[in-house]
Amino acid sequence: MSSHHVIRDKQEPALLIANGEACQPELLGQLLEWSPTVVVLDSAIWRVLELGIKVDVLLGDFDRNLDLDAIRAQQYPLDVVHTPDQNKTDLDKGIEFLIERGFPAVNIVWATGRRADHSLTNMTNIVRYKDKIRIVMIDDHSKIFPLVGRFEKWYEAGTPISLIPVGTVTGFRSEGLKYNLQDATLKLGYFTSSSNEAATDGFVRIEAQTGDLLIMECWD
Repeated sequence: MSSHHVIRDKQEPALLIANGEACQPELLGQLLEWSPTVVVLDSAIWRVLELGIKVDVLLGDFDRNLDLDAIRAQQYPLDVVHTPDQNKTDLDKGIEFLIERGFPAVNIVWATGRRADHSLTNMTNIVRYKDKIRIVMIDDHSKIFPLVGRFEKWYEAGTPISLIPVGTVTGFRSEGLKYNLQDATLKLGYFTSSSNEAATDGFVRIEAQTGDLLIMECWD
């Protein structure tokens, strides 16, 4: 598997590959078709190399003593970025790297599944970057992205949509859902709008006054 690797001056989202549960090859292939820049986090590089994917950047703290010479022998040219800061996750470092390089958007895969602590941290941490880069986290069953401003999108009736606050969200309003709320306060662990769905074919609209909210398009 490989991407066509046509550079479009950062018009397309970068693809950031973490080290969680792998997605289906078909999904990965679709994302690669639109991702001219591929960033891989730390030891996930070996799994990525087995798939024959062309990698642009390898980033991480490399605390598992990766054989960088062997990796470079399989991937050239390759930008190796050492990020030893232990106060940030590798995913945080990868997102910040793309922000510094001026990328407007990123698709993230392999960031969920496997360890629950990693999955929860990865999903909730993306809200801190919502005003700096457009982020979509994707796996075989979900598409997750933070609310930025007022959200509006057309959905087919019955499309599952979950709205999960990271902390507390106030002034939450929705239109077009089966279970709408007006001026509600959502709080993680206490009150969310999980397992909601589009009421009819048409637009769903979501907004909030304060706080961080994750929008999740989910399917079985």
